[in-house]
Amino acid sequence: MSQSLINKYNVAGPRYTSYPTVPYWDLDSFSLELWKDSLKRAFNESNNSEGLSLYLHLPFCESLCTFCGCHKRITKRHEVESPYINAVLKEWRLYRELLGATPKIKEMHLGGGTPTFFSPENLHYLISELLKDAELAEDYEFSFEGHPNNTTEEHLQTLFDLGFRRVSYGVQDYNLSIQKAINRIQPFENVKRATDLARKIGYTSVGHDIIFGLPFQTEADVIETINKTKALMPDRIAFYSYAHVPWIKGNGQRGFSEDDLPTPESKRQQYETGKKRFEEAGYVEIGMDHFALKTDSLYKAMKNKTLHRNFMGYTASKTQAMIGLGVSSISDSWYGFAQNVKSNEEYYKLLDQDIIPVFKGHILNTEDLVIRKHILNLMCNFETSWEDTSLVFDDLPEVLIKLKEFESDGLLEFGTKHVLVKEEGKPFIRNICMAFDVLLQRNKPNTQLFSMTI
Repeated sequence: MSQSLINKYNVAGPRYTSYPTVPYWDLDSFSLELWKDSLKRAFNESNNSEGLSLYLHLPFCESLCTFCGCHKRITKRHEVESPYINAVLKEWRLYRELLGATPKIKEMHLGGGTPTFFSPENLHYLISELLKDAELAEDYEFSFEGHPNNTTEEHLQTLFDLGFRRVSYGVQDYNLSIQKAINRIQPFENVKRATDLARKIGYTSVGHDIIFGLPFQTEADVIETINKTKALMPDRIAFYSYAHVPWIKGNGQRGFSEDDLPTPESKRQQYETGKKRFEEAGYVEIGMDHFALKTDSLYKAMKNKTLHRNFMGYTASKTQAMIGLGVSSISDSWYGFAQNVKSNEEYYKLLDQDIIPVFKGHILNTEDLVIRKHILNLMCNFETSWEDTSLVFDDLPEVLIKLKEFESDGLLEFGTKHVLVKEEGKPFIRNICMAFDVLLQRNKPNTQLFSMTI
């Protein structure tokens, strides 16, 4: 990749798990009642045809990983499990009362935190209670994030028996010095054990999450981690760029100095080297940051152009409505977003009052909905079109002018009413999406709101 292009486009920018992005949500015009109306509309439109997605945020971890930007609560006291589970079930009951009809569950994902912080017995109770008054879509997919150090055979079997067929393990990097810097020490043997157990039980998709750009990390470290990963051949790989935003996430990312991080040039080389080695091993790049074997559902979704992206990342199919349960979870009705309170104490307090624990959100206007489609098309398919007049918006001429610069740099090509991101442009997909982001263009952000794009 051209060093001049890296220098030009390595700016702070969104990752576009939503549009509008969270800093541009219109909080003044948002209310819990408007959110409820938007969710009921989405549910009535799509439950029978698509079904509903559930994201469960399980925030507890026994130790703090200093690379992590997720919302978590650090504790070794496992008596916190039952009160939290009861609160999540109460929140689900409030949504069930709101929606009325029986929900058809198509997707469920357990994220964190560390979902396997919870005992298998408590996870069984949580999931079985959630599904008690629901139907399952014919092609449902349940997945969870497992910590290789504490995911037991009982965890895997319990969730498998409840319908889970996909698990992802956080690997990050196998170099011990890097693991110490990010406070995430897990030997290769632990990852191998957890991967082998999942396959023995019958999981059809095992994923590994790897991060580049970590403190003290070199290209040689990335190569060594990938060589060990290839020995296990997970079905899909998330190859994430480390997002260094300690000013947003507090002291959690202060376990090392900025001086310990790779330069933007060496960080990008880590990605290019990783991508080449994944592709040599038979993996195909999917959207942004993801790779999958051709036997995995994520690859098949890309080929069928059914790939979807939301707050859970890339998924093999879409549902219009996604309900997030638990502290800090974000829900999506397509017409609106809503985020839960981030404090366990506030979460419990609102649920005790029979209030859905939302504290902020955004209701999308007509322009938002059109631009959201364009950005989703680009993030999933690397192309978008405005041949359909419903996808034309007022600022489109200005957006096309900005896109011409990417064309001059050899990163995309134009049709009459169509734009296609070239192979050379894929590493810059966040920058290309930023050209469509009219809210970002109208209100230049504080650069500390986002991580660097490259």
